[in-house]
Amino acid sequence: MTTTALIVGDLQAGIVENYPFAAAVLPVMERVLPAARAAGIPVIFIRFGLRASGLDVAAGNQVISTLHGAGTLFHEESPETLVHPRIKPLPGEAVVLKHRASAFAATDLDLLLRAQRIDSLVLTGVATGAMVAATLYDAADRDYRLTVLSDACADGEPDVHDFLINRVFPARGAEVLTSHEWTARL
Repeated sequence: MTTTALIVGDLQAGIVENYPFAAAVLPVMERVLPAARAAGIPVIFIRFGLRASGLDVAAGNQVISTLHGAGTLFHEESPETLVHPRIKPLPGEAVVLKHRASAFAATDLDLLLRAQRIDSLVLTGVATGAMVAATLYDAADRDYRLTVLSDACADGEPDVHDFLINRVFPARGAEVLTSHEWTARL
């Protein structure tokens, strides 16, 4: 039984269609997903959405307020928040809805992982400086072993991506691999 899960974060239709840096990750994921599935590695998709009513938007949280105010792009019922159709989940694969940067914050992700005896995560998605970093820190605090696929993550600020991938994530104990290096190990 595998103890590793592949986390695919925030590669949803609206983000991919509106942010070119995110779209660049799709071809990589189109190679990674079949390899992970063939190896029996569970895939868990993470999507970000806020209530259209704004009830989950704190007045003092400028980032969340801005995202909520971006039309329906980040409203949880909007088709724009669904996983991009090029990498859509297969039947039975989990999709976790989050309301903040970390995939663990106020979600059932930890429960899903522990129920499957998962203790090692492979992180992918966008943005490196938001979802990936926040999830990595949370996962490390929960004692998960971590791998980040450098070319399966992206950020609107390439220097932020490079700094996190090359300096911060390895310093926090994460193994950083390319998608080709990781899939070659499967």
